[in-house]
Amino acid sequence: MKLSLFWATLQFLTRLPVPERWGAGVHFQQYWRGVPYFPLVGLIVGGLAGLVSLSISQSGGGMYIGAMGYVLVLALLTGGLHLDGLADTCDGIFSARQRKKMLEIMRDSRLGTYGGIALIFCILIKTLAVVELYYYSFFDLLAVLTCAPIVGRTAVVLLMYEQRYAREGEGMGSSYIGRVTSYSAALTLLGGAVLVMALGNWQGLTAMMITLFVIYGLALYFNYRLGGQTGDTLGAAIEAGEVMFLLAMIWQ
Repeated sequence: MKLSLFWATLQFLTRLPVPERWGAGVHFQQYWRGVPYFPLVGLIVGGLAGLVSLSISQSGGGMYIGAMGYVLVLALLTGGLHLDGLADTCDGIFSARQRKKMLEIMRDSRLGTYGGIALIFCILIKTLAVVELYYYSFFDLLAVLTCAPIVGRTAVVLLMYEQRYAREGEGMGSSYIGRVTSYSAALTLLGGAVLVMALGNWQGLTAMMITLFVIYGLALYFNYRLGGQTGDTLGAAIEAGEVMFLLAMIWQ
């Protein structure tokens, strides 16, 4: 795979200052080819957020402020892209409307009640989960905090491979959904698993397997309610994957 694909993927998924010329030549419709780089993007985002979190806590800020710093940095590094998808998805899914109306609500830029509730609980649960994991040693905790975004971005491939785009026409998710090949999907899952094992141990890999199972169930649910996937459901899956991984680590 071309290195330009990696830079284009990093530009799309984060707000990191990547020079435009580095990702030049990669058309939007080719972005699906960069999906195997998703775990690596998670490694970068998670590593930076984990370092900030631990720097805060180790310098006297305490574990609560450190945990809030972790969640905040994740949001800043991604521009809130995935949180926005989570909010839009919940606004649509829980509106109790017909499929067409749900998709219209998800496209509305305004934040609804269910979207607001989803954001509050996602941020709260993620923060408290990090606090619960603060009994880990410095490097073990850094590894776990780095793995959560890796797993979230690995699991989202389950909403792309052999899935249907729920909307008519094109959108942010149309360049990924239904386009990912079996080779790219397998490479993404393998890459995520290798990174998790390299950073952690079998406990982390077990938590990843649990997360993949839950996210696949979420993909089936979205298919049932929406008739397919959208860019918003991809963002929701990434956020859900991060939360689920952290909770699985706590339960173990």
